[in-house]
Amino acid sequence: QVQLVESGGGLVQPGGSLRLSCAASGFAFNSYWMYWVRQAPGTGLQWISCINSAGSFKSYAASVNGRFTISRDNVKNTVYLQMNSLKAEDTAIYYCAADLSSRCGSIYTTWAYRGQGTQVTVSS
Repeated sequence: QVQLVESGGGLVQPGGSLRLSCAASGFAFNSYWMYWVRQAPGTGLQWISCINSAGSFKSYAASVNGRFTISRDNVKNTVYLQMNSLKAEDTAIYYCAADLSSRCGSIYTTWAYRGQGTQVTVSS
């Protein structure tokens, strides 16, 4: 069955960095667009980044552009999110998601598959 397993979350001070990983299995990973989305307490899902199947196209929400970097390894079936210069407002549960179609942008809140998430807390 399809599995997306996120890891790498935790508690970090403002200005710090974290690297999230998402290990995928059960589907043709190298054919899918991959996404990172997040949900802060009391809010809905927020798209923050996407990468196409080849890794040649990447896009970011304005709130994370210049601080976060998405990448993927189609041999390891893993997608990553490098998060730098973290702020308190980045505190959220971070999910990876997958879809055959391009669903990049804040208008999208559903994708074909989504993992269980990993908590990121930015606090001093």
